Amino acid sequence: MAFLEDFKKFALRGNVVDLAIGVIIGAAVGAIVNSLVGDIIMPLIGAVSGGLDFSNYFIPLSPKVTATTLAEAKKQGAVLAWGNFLTIVLNFIIIAFVLFLAIRAMGRLMAREAQRPPPPSRTEELLSEIRDLLRSR
Repeated sequence: MAFLEDFKKFALRGNVVDLAIGVIIGAAVGAIVNSLVGDIIMPLIGAVSGGLDFSNYFIPLSPKVTATTLAEAKKQGAVLAWGNFLTIVLNFIIIAFVLFLAIRAMGRLMAREAQRPPPPSRTEELLSEIRDLLRSR
């Protein structure tokens, strides 16, 4: 039973719960960014570059590979899928940039919050009331 109690304390500690929430939110943001890159940015780049679809760019590493799409080429043999790699690198850059902006915004909010004077404590409020009462006499 002590093992279960220790595990319960560990699992319910703030850091573990915060980490779990971060992982779940990170997965959701990753899906959004993947869609942004795959469904919006890469098609725009393809349109600007003359209709190129980077996801199907590959170099066959085997003479057996004759397919024109990456999925079919992978079935036929080894390929160097540089278009897919380019998409994933762009994905990473966008995720890193979004995280940079979010952390920067949080840092600014925290700096503003740190500049505010803390509210008076209960003791300070009581001393102020006593002072005001003494002045009124």
